[in-house]
Amino acid sequence: MPLFSIVVPVYQAERHLDKCISSVLAQTLDDWELILVDDGSRDASGRICDEYASKDPRIIVIHQENAGVSVARNAGIDKAKGKYLAFLDSDDAFEPQMLEKLHAAVLESGADSAACGHYKVYPDGSREVEAAPMAAGVYDGPQIMDGIVRPLLRDRVEGDRLLNGFIWRFCYDMCIVKENGLRFSGAYLEDEVFLIEYFCLSKRLAVIDEPLYCYLQNPESVTRKYMPDFLRTFRHSLDMKNRLVEKYQIRGIEGWRWHSSWAGLLIAVANEFAPGNRGGFFEKRRNLISLCREPEFAEAIENLSPKNVSGNKSVVVKLIRARQFTLLAALYYIKNLKR
Repeated sequence: MPLFSIVVPVYQAERHLDKCISSVLAQTLDDWELILVDDGSRDASGRICDEYASKDPRIIVIHQENAGVSVARNAGIDKAKGKYLAFLDSDDAFEPQMLEKLHAAVLESGADSAACGHYKVYPDGSREVEAAPMAAGVYDGPQIMDGIVRPLLRDRVEGDRLLNGFIWRFCYDMCIVKENGLRFSGAYLEDEVFLIEYFCLSKRLAVIDEPLYCYLQNPESVTRKYMPDFLRTFRHSLDMKNRLVEKYQIRGIEGWRWHSSWAGLLIAVANEFAPGNRGGFFEKRRNLISLCREPEFAEAIENLSPKNVSGNKSVVVKLIRARQFTLLAALYYIKNLKR
């Protein structure tokens, strides 16, 4: 049994895959297995995975037809044999001491999970530190609910430092994952749902406020591409969260659906104006109005006026509530001309 199982979903990743895999090979803790799940890549990704596996028995490759990141991660979890589970995206990298320091934090605190900060890495090579999801320390179940679960459900638009659903800055107890059948579902926002359920079950979390993961700000990432089925994906995520709220009887999150719907609406609006959408200006404006009339979004607009919204999102919120759709569409149009 390896100490860590590291699951990497791989799709069209030939440009970054060498750096990603090399960062695992460079770990100061070498008791791991690396599970590369080639999700039907049409480039050289599958061949690169096989070449590395032929040189190191700790590297396992799964080839599957393209089915999306959730199915790929689930395939990796099913194959995993480690005591702890970690995730790595194929265009990202670990700092050399990531596994060693997470493991030390778990051992020293008696925790079942650990978390760290990360670097945001830009295409020009510059790096920016982003803090860990909670301040450095050791947290019990109720504190984890307050620090991770409730923010992921309710604190989605208000505040300067919102909690992102980055699964790769944690390591997980494999027993909790497998005994409770935790899996990913959906093409987007799947990370948040997984984290919510896992941390409803976790008893103790050790947090290192040190950047140990390198998160590439990749303009080709799925989070920056146009998603024609985003509304369906959002509704699936909202339904999954609702099931978890009921299953684990999560309290202290009044109005969470409105907050989550506002967050989803802001993403949906930005998605409508993503460069990959070939529609014209007036078509996008019509779609923007239609989005705001969708039941989940219309209810959120009617019942919640978000406060302390950071950055340009505050402008978007104000224009939506004022029904200034033409101006909002024009601002997005001008913004995208600069790309």
